[in-house]
Amino acid sequence: MFKKLLFVLMVALIAISCSQEKKEYTIAFYNVENLFDTIDDSNTWDEDFTPNGKLSYTADRYQKKLDNLSSVISSINTNTPPAIIGLCEVENRAVLEALTKQPKLEGANYGIAHTDSPDGRGIDCALLYNKDDFNYIGHDVISINYTWEEKYKTRDILHVKGTLANSDTLHFFVNHWPSRRGGLQVSEKKRVFVAEQLRLAVDRLQDKNPQAKIIIMGDFNDEPNNKSVTEALLANNNKNTENPKALYNLMYDLQQQGKGTYSYKNNWNMLDNLIVSNSLINNPDGLQTNHQAGRIFTEEWICYEPSEGVFLPSRSYAGPKYFGGYSDHFPVYFQLNKK
Repeated sequence: MFKKLLFVLMVALIAISCSQEKKEYTIAFYNVENLFDTIDDSNTWDEDFTPNGKLSYTADRYQKKLDNLSSVISSINTNTPPAIIGLCEVENRAVLEALTKQPKLEGANYGIAHTDSPDGRGIDCALLYNKDDFNYIGHDVISINYTWEEKYKTRDILHVKGTLANSDTLHFFVNHWPSRRGGLQVSEKKRVFVAEQLRLAVDRLQDKNPQAKIIIMGDFNDEPNNKSVTEALLANNNKNTENPKALYNLMYDLQQQGKGTYSYKNNWNMLDNLIVSNSLINNPDGLQTNHQAGRIFTEEWICYEPSEGVFLPSRSYAGPKYFGGYSDHFPVYFQLNKK
C-alpha cells in the first residue's frame, strides 16, 4: 500500500513539474528579398517580376522562392516554425497566402496581418502568427509622409496587437525603413524621420500603460548604433535600467562582435533589428526574454561560399542574374519564455 501511494505521489510530482516547465515561443523577422508573384500590377513597378520581364521571373522561379523561404522559416529554432514572424519585401497578401500553404509551413497554422503600402516598388511589411499560440486582436499602420519630399513614398510600419499563450498583450511593430541609396549621410534624414514616427507611437502606448509589452522588428537599413536607432527611437544596450519603458536592442552586442545580417562589399551590416521594451526583460510573471536573446540564423545551407571559410546569404538575384537562393538577408530571432 505504501509503495503504491509513493508511486502515485511521484507521478503527481512529475506532472506538476512538467506543467510548470517554461514554454518557449520563437519570435523572428526575415527580409525575404522580393517575394513577388508573376502577375503585373499596373499600380506598381513590378514589371521585372513577370515571365517576360528582364528578370525572367517564371512560375517555376516563383515556386522555388516559396519552397526556399518555407524551408528557412520552418528550420528556425530546430525545425519549429516561429510563433510569430515579421516579413518585409512581400508584394501582396496573395504571396503570403501562398507561402503559408507550402507543405513545410502548413502545420504552423499561420494567420496573416498585412496592408498594402504606397511604396512604388509594391513591397510591404507583414506578420505571420500561429493561430494556436497568438490571439490576434487587430492591426493598423503608421503612414510615413515626408513634408519636405511629398512625392517620396515608403513602406508603412505595421502595428499588430494580440495576446500570446493566453498571457500578456503584445504590440508588434514591423518595419522596413528607407534604403541607403545616395549614401549613408544623404539618406539618413529619412530613416531618422521614420524612427521619430515610430517613437511617437511607442510613447502613446507607454503613456497609457508604462508596462506595455512592445516588440519592434525590421530591416532598418541602419545598424543598432546609428543615429536613427539610438537617438530618434531611443533604443540602446543599457542593461542596468529598471525603467519598463526603456527599449533594448537585442542585436546591439552581436553587431559589436562584428556579426551582421547583410553583407555589402564584404562588410557585415546589422540592418535587421529586434528591439523589446524593458517590460519584457524585467518581467517577473508571464512572458519574458533576456539581454542576450538575439540570434541570427546562418545555417550553411542558406549560404554561398565566395571564398574559403566565408559564408554569405545565398540570394535569389544579383541584378538581373538569377541564383535561385533564399534571400540577401539572414533571418533574426529570439525566444520569449512563459513561466
